[in-house]
Amino acid sequence: MSEVIFNGYAGRLEGRYHQSEKPGAPIALILHPHPQYGGTMNNKVVYTLFSIFQKLGFSVLRFNFRGVGRSQGDFEDGPGELSDATIALDWLQSVNPEARQCWIAGYTFGAWIGLQLLMRRPDINNFIAISPPANEKDFTFLAPCPAPGLIIQGGADDIVNPSSVSTLARRLNAQKSVQVDFALIEDADHMYNNHLVDLYKITGNYIINAMKKKTPQKKKRGRRRKSELVENEKENLMIAQEDNHNDDFDDDFDEDLD
Repeated sequence: MSEVIFNGYAGRLEGRYHQSEKPGAPIALILHPHPQYGGTMNNKVVYTLFSIFQKLGFSVLRFNFRGVGRSQGDFEDGPGELSDATIALDWLQSVNPEARQCWIAGYTFGAWIGLQLLMRRPDINNFIAISPPANEKDFTFLAPCPAPGLIIQGGADDIVNPSSVSTLARRLNAQKSVQVDFALIEDADHMYNNHLVDLYKITGNYIINAMKKKTPQKKKRGRRRKSELVENEKENLMIAQEDNHNDDFDDDFDEDLD
């Protein structure tokens, strides 16, 4: 994993990037939660998503929205952050011109931004939305939702209302020609404390199955190995659960994964 800096409309944006060794590997962009409530690219849920895509052979980027960490600019509560995400996806595609698939993944505020980006970019094939804030933000722009995806919600979340997210998932899944899966982790709070393993396994298995549907004739011998990676990462994630949210999570978890 390497540190990257790329230019956004409000100044430089700071990111962390993993380049897959596989030619034509799929790409994934990961968006962090609300900056005004401590959200950064070092958030544990964001890093868990990063780790999943990395282990499954993706080239993957996470970055700080404007005004967060070493990213320049000021928080704009939507328009500016969507611009940042657009620039980040452009950068990711520029260094992976042969990528065969493009995924977007986001957590809370990042999920809201990611789904807006999905509507603007037909090159995005699939999405992961963790705790999209359906009780606070308007998601009616998903009409229709242009790509399949997975929505995950914690049942013990006291910030994002689980019933609102469940209703959003049902509404999207009722649309024609799109399948949106919904997974409720019943005892998980908003931070997914003690449930990162569940989050990892649900998301990883969804990605594996979705990739099989997209490319049914490719890399059959690699599927069992990928499934094992989702299972074997459990020990590392259990170690990570013991930490609090902090910017040192990067270094701690990197050592476990190396």
